[in-house]
Amino acid sequence: MTARFEELTTFRLGGPCSRLIDCETPEALAEAMRELPSAGDAFVLIGGGSNLLVSDQGIDATVVRYRTETPRIRLGTDRVEVAGSTALDGLTRHLVEAGREGLMCCTGIPGTVAGAIVGNAGAWGGQVSDVLESVMLMDRSGNLTEADPSTLAFSYRHSNLKERNDVVVSAVFRISKGDRGALEDERESILVRRAERHPNLSHEPCIGSIFRNIEPTSAADRRQAAGWFLEQAGAKEMKEGGAKVFARHANIIVKCDDCSSQNVRDLAARMAEAVREKFGINLVREVRYLGRFQGEQLEQDNGFY
Repeated sequence: MTARFEELTTFRLGGPCSRLIDCETPEALAEAMRELPSAGDAFVLIGGGSNLLVSDQGIDATVVRYRTETPRIRLGTDRVEVAGSTALDGLTRHLVEAGREGLMCCTGIPGTVAGAIVGNAGAWGGQVSDVLESVMLMDRSGNLTEADPSTLAFSYRHSNLKERNDVVVSAVFRISKGDRGALEDERESILVRRAERHPNLSHEPCIGSIFRNIEPTSAADRRQAAGWFLEQAGAKEMKEGGAKVFARHANIIVKCDDCSSQNVRDLAARMAEAVREKFGINLVREVRYLGRFQGEQLEQDNGFY
């Protein structure tokens, strides 16, 4: 079936794709991965669409969406195996309800487990790679390979899966027993703090932080928040068409009336330029662009969004 990316991403922006194939299970994903190349069809893989800005023109390709509404989780005492199609926050909620610790840093983060591993998602000083034990990958012919995390070159909000053609089918994480009541309190506290700083996606669509935080330098022994530099550079006052900077977080752009994907791209470029002029710092974009944007080179369409 055909679809528009405004229906497939948390930003609710983007033009059409030529075809959409929904895959909830590894078996369905493998079938799609085997059939599409043999038919000569160009395709791109997405998950929850939470870190993706698609151009207003869309893309002339099939979209394979690996996502499920039903968490696919196999829980053990000190390990949990989960399908990459499972929502990341669905996994964290399941672990808390089972009295298990290990991925609390991912509480409230949108997107799928697969996308989280590709982008090494996390917060509050933690990230998925900290407790990742193994990853099952699928190449674009549907072949499976188990990978050790040490081969994936994890760093802050990055892995080499962003440059590869492999898909995260499933993963195993290390966990430990904890006190369910204490874990529920911690989860609720994190959700409250996130609500204070982040938009409610149901009525303020966004794609999270636009830029990565800044790596430690000789002047600072810890990572520095890109939002602070953006706020000092006046980003909170910026607007471009129907895109504006979120009032409570200078590193987030929200969609308003008559917003286009190009508006978001142009606003992000203005924000980065303001920080460069004021501080001499080149911000690194965390959000991935798909399709053609004025002022941008076309990005490679591999990876997982």
